[in-house]
Amino acid sequence: MIGYLAAEGFEAELAHELGGDVEAHGRLLLAPGPPRPAAWAQNVWLEPERLSIASIKDAARQLRDLQRNWALFSHVDHRRAALIQDQLPHVSAKPIEPYAPLPEAPLGSWTLIDRDTLLCSARCSSPFPHGEVRFVEDKEGPPSRAYLKLWEQFTLTGERPGPGDRVLDLGSSPGGWTWVLAQLGCHVISVDKAPLAPAVAALPNVEVRTESAFGLDPRHVGRVDWLFSDVICYPARLLKLVHRWLDAGAAARFVCTLKFQAQTDHETARAFAAIEGSSLRHLSCNRHELTWSL
Repeated sequence: MIGYLAAEGFEAELAHELGGDVEAHGRLLLAPGPPRPAAWAQNVWLEPERLSIASIKDAARQLRDLQRNWALFSHVDHRRAALIQDQLPHVSAKPIEPYAPLPEAPLGSWTLIDRDTLLCSARCSSPFPHGEVRFVEDKEGPPSRAYLKLWEQFTLTGERPGPGDRVLDLGSSPGGWTWVLAQLGCHVISVDKAPLAPAVAALPNVEVRTESAFGLDPRHVGRVDWLFSDVICYPARLLKLVHRWLDAGAAARFVCTLKFQAQTDHETARAFAAIEGSSLRHLSCNRHELTWSL
């Protein structure tokens, strides 16, 4: 079995994605292995095992015998779980700087199933507790908190544009993503019918185009190193836009947000995931959204 911890509030989306029978413990879903792509999983428990425990001290001892660092996902019997966690070595959860190296120390996850049984995995997909990345935020520069999505994407993947790269930011207003890209030294073509925050629009490496992202012709823009989109639209419409740029060979790399409305469009999400070489994930900073990159 493999454990998949859903992004908070999106257990139903993860269950739909996994399909078939799953064993649920709150937002932790167990499904037959081997591990499979699961965009709505914030963290994947790769080696889950059940441990019978005789006491709080015994639970802590068994976990320490497996490895040093553990993060508690508290689901039931919260007081008993907290007492066990208190007997384990402290794991720092301080906010990190953007683009900081990922923690290298192994971090396991565990939860109580009932008073005398815990479920744990010494190996997980994320080096952060529950897969949640927290940053030292910039309260002055960016005009919105959307910038955190790019900080997280770039930090997790270790891949980002750099000085001199020509990048396109579609649906850019008020300018959170444009601000991040400009800070990285890119030449940013910022596209939106709505205005950018004045301080962002005034940056010397930002070119503002007041027009629709969907009316933009790749032939009139020229090739870009990266295409970014945080456009508010139905995912199916975004998929058509992405294919237009892919078919034109006009963008080398992509980072796009799929923004779902009342219902999650699983079919379109699968179509994005099927694009060769791409990845689809739910970032800590995403709401009812997924981030697609290529």
